[in-house]
Amino acid sequence: MTEKPRPPGSPSTGPGQGLQRLVEIIARLRGPGGCPWDRQQTHESLKPMTIEEAYEVVEAIDGGDPGELAGELGDLLLQVVFHAQMAAEAGRFTIAEVVERVTEKMVRRHPHVFEGETAEDASAVLRSWEAIKEAELASKGGPADGTGSMLDGVSSRLPAVMEAYQLTTKVGRVGFDWPDVAAVLAKLDEEVGELKRAAGEGEGHAALAEEIGDLFFVAVNVARVLGTDPESALKAANRKFRRRFAHVERRLRERGRRPADSSLEEMDALWEEAKRVERGEAPR
Repeated sequence: MTEKPRPPGSPSTGPGQGLQRLVEIIARLRGPGGCPWDRQQTHESLKPMTIEEAYEVVEAIDGGDPGELAGELGDLLLQVVFHAQMAAEAGRFTIAEVVERVTEKMVRRHPHVFEGETAEDASAVLRSWEAIKEAELASKGGPADGTGSMLDGVSSRLPAVMEAYQLTTKVGRVGFDWPDVAAVLAKLDEEVGELKRAAGEGEGHAALAEEIGDLFFVAVNVARVLGTDPESALKAANRKFRRRFAHVERRLRERGRRPADSSLEEMDALWEEAKRVERGEAPR
């Protein structure tokens, strides 16, 4: 029987073989006669790179380029294999254990798929997920008397926007949430009003910081309730700001000027020009 041809660009081996080859490559780089840089790395030294690779995956998703996303996912996978190899060298665990644990977890947390249970919709799945996680915590020696918090699983080391999003996503799964978009938008207006009052009354730095924090927290929840990832939304806003200010700088250079040599009015006019250009309108 003739083997069916693979689609163009498809790998010649399955993921198991490919992953094994990557594991072997990292082991060689870390071994005697390997790469001096790879050999000196530790879990601590790789932390910044692991975080960076995760963010680059997100950026590739935002960019919409499948090839770029495949490359960035590969870089993130490299971090996973690298950390596992260092753990194996220390006798703590192996990449096989990493794969086995996450596989078991996915089966265990999807009883509606693998164990014949039912789940009517995505909300029911999430409620079941939280209940299973709570049972897992108790089985690992966590508080069996209910004194623990379902928020204990949200790392306080996350960036603030992501932490706020995760905290309120989790409690939202058990019904602790605004009833609708209008309610959370009303809360946003309330927080803006409180910040205005605090600023107008000359409140101290601590009080103003608290009001600003409350405003950010509710803004994150506006995004969540509207089904938008606030981190990605803010990243997109940052990219837009970079793009528009670059237009301002470019137009000033054409005039032999720099931002520091220009007035706010002139830069504002060029900023508005950048917005018109983005809308496809001719500059005035």
